[in-house]
Amino acid sequence: MIRIPSLLRRLRRHQRGTAILEFALIAPVFILLLMGLFDYTWQMYAKQVLQGAVSNAARASTLETAASSQTLIDAAVRDQVQNVFPGAPVTFTRKSYESFNDVGKPEPFTDANNNNRYDSGECFEDRNGNNNWDADQGANGNGGAEDVVLYTAKMKFERILPVWRMLGQPPETYLYATTVLRNQPYNVNTVTSKVICN
Repeated sequence: MIRIPSLLRRLRRHQRGTAILEFALIAPVFILLLMGLFDYTWQMYAKQVLQGAVSNAARASTLETAASSQTLIDAAVRDQVQNVFPGAPVTFTRKSYESFNDVGKPEPFTDANNNNRYDSGECFEDRNGNNNWDADQGANGNGGAEDVVLYTAKMKFERILPVWRMLGQPPETYLYATTVLRNQPYNVNTVTSKVICN
């Protein structure tokens, strides 16, 4: 009969098989890190493809002819993205502003009660011509001559590795690419702002 203390001593001194045991302990963590790295770099690559396509289309969208060819410009971006990511849905938005400083800012208003926010009934400058106060003063579309245009593309990105499941994330995410440019000084009327008091 083998005594347990002597068996444990022999097992402790025995060196064969330790490499496989160490590999078994480290491999899952290492493989998970590699998969996470691959998943992240694939997502960053997708974002760069989208940003590159948007940058290429941005110059064309500021020309006078762009007002009639917005769908062609969007189709060019979509085609460029779908060459690398077949079937990836891509949607687009355009907002125009009077200047670069106005991008993403609310319409100016008279703060009658000094609470630093717009309240119904306060006078405001309707810069986008929709007769409502907006937290973003941009007007939908490409705008007119010398307007600043915020062009945004949104792509639905499907993750290819199951790392998302282990991290409790959804199987898809949305990637955004934006650029801000000024339209050429062609001769088209733009929306003129007016002060509205309700």
